[in-house]
Amino acid sequence: MSGPEQEHTPPGAVDARFTLAAERTMLAWVRTSLGLIAAGVAVVNVLPGFSSSAIRAAIGIGLVAMGLLSAVVGGLRWRKTQIALRDGGPMPGPAPIWMIICLLVILSITVLVAVVADP
Repeated sequence: MSGPEQEHTPPGAVDARFTLAAERTMLAWVRTSLGLIAAGVAVVNVLPGFSSSAIRAAIGIGLVAMGLLSAVVGGLRWRKTQIALRDGGPMPGPAPIWMIICLLVILSITVLVAVVADP
């Protein structure tokens, strides 16, 4: 492209739209992690009549751990994305996302089993 439509960006510069999109995605990871942490605290403190205290604590701790993991994965993916946008190269792969999905499925099944087994 030439003429006035041609963008004049220095080598290594990244279009701000991509940088801002990556930042919004990272903030979504942070919101998700905060939601998981809040759910974990709620399970431990707000549902005292739910099953045994050990199961309640395990589910609450699992949710808080998932929140921590989501925050770390989101931050790392954001950093890798920023580097890929700036320097070129591959974008982060889906493996950490699938890991979190699998852990959430396992935690959800644990909650369902605890609810069904609750006398």
